[in-house]
Amino acid sequence: MHLAPPILLSSEERSALTAWARAKSLALRLVQRAQIVIMAADGVTSQDIAGQLDISRPTVQLWRERFLALRIAGLEKDAPRPGRIPSIPESKVRAVVEATLRTKPPAETHWSIRGMAKAQGISPMSVQRIWKQHNLKPHLIKTFKISRDKHFVEKLYDVVGLYLNPPDKSLVLCVDEKSQIQALDRTQPGLPLKKGRCGTMTHDYKRNGTTTLFAALSMLDGKVIGECMPRHRHQEFVRFLNKIDVETPSELDLHLIADNYATHKHPRVKSWLRRHPRFHLHFIPTSSSWVNMVERWFREITDKRIRRGVFRNVPELIAAIQEYLENHNQNPRIFTWTASVEQILIKVAKCKEALGTLH
Repeated sequence: MHLAPPILLSSEERSALTAWARAKSLALRLVQRAQIVIMAADGVTSQDIAGQLDISRPTVQLWRERFLALRIAGLEKDAPRPGRIPSIPESKVRAVVEATLRTKPPAETHWSIRGMAKAQGISPMSVQRIWKQHNLKPHLIKTFKISRDKHFVEKLYDVVGLYLNPPDKSLVLCVDEKSQIQALDRTQPGLPLKKGRCGTMTHDYKRNGTTTLFAALSMLDGKVIGECMPRHRHQEFVRFLNKIDVETPSELDLHLIADNYATHKHPRVKSWLRRHPRFHLHFIPTSSSWVNMVERWFREITDKRIRRGVFRNVPELIAAIQEYLENHNQNPRIFTWTASVEQILIKVAKCKEALGTLH
């Protein structure tokens, strides 16, 4: 006959378990577990404990073993249960994951839930659960661009250095053009926002001309010098440089951060810069528009004023842009650059490493 291991209680444990066994407000399951352990410590067999407490013998054995393993702490929580047997075997789950990562459906670019369910012979909800469990999102894709500029590191140090440690008695301005802003008018009037319904506008539109916004974002106070012009040639850029010259303190040097657009490197622009020695042009690496902070402000004006605007002509569009500029400059938002060159280069190296392993 198999004998259960004996249970020896310390005085503190017996006192605590006795209090549990006699408690009136404690959960019944905790009271029973305390009674099981006390009776077992007094030498009562598991069969007799089960009979006196009207429970099964395996239950008595379970809590005896739990107490021996974890002492009183083991009685406070329920024993772990195996749970329901999965309806989809692990081999099928692996097959869905592998198919999602390694294959494509015939004549299509990516798997859909229903397409994968049909191919694997399971329900769409099962596919959805598997994808969620493994954080798979084949319907999404992100774009990226890694600069191939031979002087990427030098230009990055130059621009980021201006952001993090600008020179004394100088002003750092992020300059760029938002070209071909369209004055779009909808073909039919939309419906206004109301409870339970978002605002509406037609998907088609009328083109009523374009304008180009030249903007210079001050990294010191967040104010923007801006002007709309019909084109974005070197003539317009020189005109905008003259505007910057007039609207900034003459005693300060101006460090302008710009992209590599040919207009910014035109001979007449270079000639103008030589005649205005307080202007210093700094070029960001190619294919790295994210380095120019004015792009962040362009996103603001696009989201908040241009994209959902309705303009019957170009003057209306220019007036709306000018109104947004004036309102922004009354309470400007400062865009602060925080990433160091070292942090950026580490991320770029990881991207290149990942691309190299795939190709």
